[in-house]
Amino acid sequence: MPRKILLTLSAVAVSAAVLSPAALSAATGPGQGRIGPNQVFAATVNGQSGVVTPAVIQMACFGPIRPGQTGHPLPGQTVEVFRPEAIVAATGFTGPNAKYIQAFFGPPPPSPAGPTPAGGADVFYRYGVPKPISTSLLLPCAGTGNVYFVPLPLTPLGPARIATVHVAYVGQP
Repeated sequence: MPRKILLTLSAVAVSAAVLSPAALSAATGPGQGRIGPNQVFAATVNGQSGVVTPAVIQMACFGPIRPGQTGHPLPGQTVEVFRPEAIVAATGFTGPNAKYIQAFFGPPPPSPAGPTPAGGADVFYRYGVPKPISTSLLLPCAGTGNVYFVPLPLTPLGPARIATVHVAYVGQP
């Protein structure tokens, strides 16, 4: 009888290990999955969170840069959203109605200044899928700013929170 109980407990322990959240996360990949309501999320620009130091965006601005000069981002740069393993200060929250997240350079909606979306591929429906920063954007050649990752549709009824990545725009020598 004790052997039967021991075998049963062993089977339960193995099942629990197989179905644990860590095992399920490993099966789908960390930080991946469909974007939906009431989820914590974080974001990166060029693989950097911008928390300790600004994430760098390389700009196609060559030679001496004048104050206020603008240019286009170089190709091959990305923005991404993911599900973090731990909640940190820079995390966002999708709130009760979110179906997707969109990246914005400059003030996010509903700002009257008008947002600048990150480009044609800036809408995220899944976590863990990097999207290119459009080379058609007109951004500062130098200085700092923020990229805002906004859970949409916006709703006044919930605790939705925008994730922000602090960036540095760097022109080429």
